[in-house]
Amino acid sequence: MKALLLIDLQNDFLPGGSLAVPGGDQILPVVNQLQEQFDLVVATQDWHPPTHKSFASNHPGKAVFDTIDLNGLPQVLWPDHCVQGTTGAAFSTAVDWRKTEAIFRKGTDPAIDSYSGFYDNGHRKATGLEAYLKGRGVTAVYLAGLAADYCVYFTGNDALDSGFSVYLVENATRAISADGFEKAKAGLLQKGGRVVLSNEL
Repeated sequence: MKALLLIDLQNDFLPGGSLAVPGGDQILPVVNQLQEQFDLVVATQDWHPPTHKSFASNHPGKAVFDTIDLNGLPQVLWPDHCVQGTTGAAFSTAVDWRKTEAIFRKGTDPAIDSYSGFYDNGHRKATGLEAYLKGRGVTAVYLAGLAADYCVYFTGNDALDSGFSVYLVENATRAISADGFEKAKAGLLQKGGRVVLSNEL
C-alpha cells in the first residue's frame, strides 16, 4: 500500500506568500496529476499560533533567518507564516483536494517548531501521522510539496526512521535554496530513500 503525502501546499509558501518558495506554484499541476495514481492521499498543514517562537517578530532585536537556541534546539527565525485561521495558512485553491483523506496539522505548540509531518523538531510529540498510515497498511510514502529542504526533507527523514519506504518526487517539490535541495536529496538517499520523477511512477 502506498500513500501520497502532500506537504504544506499553503498560500504563504507560494508566490505572494510571506515565506514563498521560489517556483512553488510550478509543482501544483504535477501534484494534481500525481493524485490519480494513489488510493490514499494525505496532507500536512503548518498551523502556527501568532505567538509562535519560530517567528522573528516574537524576538525583539532578532532578524528573519537568524538562528537562536529554542528550548535546547537550534531554531531558524522565520517571517510570520501560516498563522492559524489566516489566508496564508489556507491550502492553495489550485490543488484538487477532493482525494485528500486526512490532514495533519503541525507547528501548533508555540514553544517548538515542527518541520516534519510526523513529529515536532525535538521528537517530543507525534502528530499521529505514523499511526494513521500504519493503520491503513501503508508501507511506502511518496513526498510532494514545500519546501524540499525543510518540511519535505524532515518528513521523509522521519518516514524512513518509522520504517516506511520513501520516494521523493523531485518534480513535485521545490526548495528554498538549490544547495539545500541537493543536501536534502543526498540525506534521504543516504538513509535508503529514493528520488524519482512523476513520469516514472
